[in-house]
Amino acid sequence: IPNSVTTIGDHAFISGTFLTSITIPNSVTYIEHSAFEGCTSLESITIPKNVTSLSSSIFKDCTSLKSIIIPDNVTSIGDGVFRGCTSLESMTIPDNVTAISSRTFMDCTSLKNIIIHNKVNSIGNSAFSRCTSLENITIPDSVTNIGGRAFSSCKSLTSITIPDSVTSIGDSAFSSCKSLTSITIPDSVTSIGNSAFSSCESLTSIT
Repeated sequence: IPNSVTTIGDHAFISGTFLTSITIPNSVTYIEHSAFEGCTSLESITIPKNVTSLSSSIFKDCTSLKSIIIPDNVTSIGDGVFRGCTSLESMTIPDNVTAISSRTFMDCTSLKNIIIHNKVNSIGNSAFSRCTSLENITIPDSVTNIGGRAFSSCKSLTSITIPDSVTSIGDSAFSSCKSLTSITIPDSVTSIGNSAFSSCESLTSIT
């Protein structure tokens, strides 16, 4: 892609199943909705340093994507950006991101761990749903809301600590977390949603 390009449009490379690599120049400041969705052979990509937001579903179903570098300038990650990236194993959320949107990492079945920095204040609906390899996650003290189905069917998650900043836990937030053995809910929580811990078959301790 030449340096004259500043925007990559909606669905620009959607279903580019034979695309294995791409170099995006730093002249690009915006990547629009579903730009690389379904590029099933794309293994790695570096997002230019001048991009400040990731639109929804940009990398959805990029099933070979193993690594991605997100620049520190990114402040917003849209719905379903990495949904279905089944080869993605780990990722650090940039310091300036304040919210993890709905379905951002849904169906990332190889994701084992993730680092969330303490500027994130909410975890959206189904944000990590069906991340079946996710073993541990640290929720920072900045988070006030855990959305519905946020961690549902995270079958490898064994324990989680909810920080004192959280006031609400959404419907089915931890449902079908079949390896979850213990959980501590702080005094700050005023609302626990329907089926929040349903089908947590290994849960033996709750505070």
